[in-house]
Amino acid sequence: MPFDNPGQAGTARRSEWDRRIRRTSDLAERYSPAAEILTFYRHVLEFQRAIYQEVSSRAALFDTVPGGLRQQLDATICMRHLPALLELVAHNGTKKLRQDGQELQALSPEQQRATLEAFLASPPEQSHSFFARALVQPYAEWLAAAYPAQPPGSSGSACPVCGGRPQAAVLRPEGDGGKRYLLCSFCLTEWEFRRVLCPSCGEENHQKLPRYSAEDLKGIRVEACDTCHFYVKSIDLTVDGRAVPLVDEVAFATLDVWATEHSYKKVQPNLMGF
Repeated sequence: MPFDNPGQAGTARRSEWDRRIRRTSDLAERYSPAAEILTFYRHVLEFQRAIYQEVSSRAALFDTVPGGLRQQLDATICMRHLPALLELVAHNGTKKLRQDGQELQALSPEQQRATLEAFLASPPEQSHSFFARALVQPYAEWLAAAYPAQPPGSSGSACPVCGGRPQAAVLRPEGDGGKRYLLCSFCLTEWEFRRVLCPSCGEENHQKLPRYSAEDLKGIRVEACDTCHFYVKSIDLTVDGRAVPLVDEVAFATLDVWATEHSYKKVQPNLMGF
């Protein structure tokens, strides 16, 4: 159900942004292969936290919940933060992102806005723009917190709040085991999903749903499907309760490289493009 006290919901979510940022630093120290991308991701999360703090201070926006989440997003609010994002990428981004940023900066304000609006209107499977996703994610997450909870028994592979595709799976402790959730790539909502079921094609045969993990990476694995050849990475909080799914999924890109080399394709790349 919608939150009775949006202020409390906003405070909890702001704390979650802080936890994500701390996790990037912790993992960068412990896992050197990911240090560079995690350092950049920390800057991105700090940038996104600022957007979240702005939109969460506008309590009146909770009155606009009726209707689809994507229709509630105000491109003007996102565009206000684009110059800061372009500057961040220019100083800290990869060579490819810096080039993309230069091309975006060369556009007129009208063209930049049109690019963002095209992203918002595009089908979820085509939503891959780093710049648009970085701008929209914190805003969409804040809006999503005010939407009704997932209907009981729902097991769809699309986000029940915004229709986005999952970028990861999460196994959360429950009783003596764990319950599986999917993490939306667009609004960062988690929703319950059956453990033995492909989120891409709906395959149910466990023999066609292999799981792969690296010996030195505890609590994270590739969950693949040999029917459609798609996969998601799964973060198992029953193994590592300190994990932060959004961050850990980005950190261990070596598993994405392995999956790609074995002819699997990710259901939805994360913000960093893995």
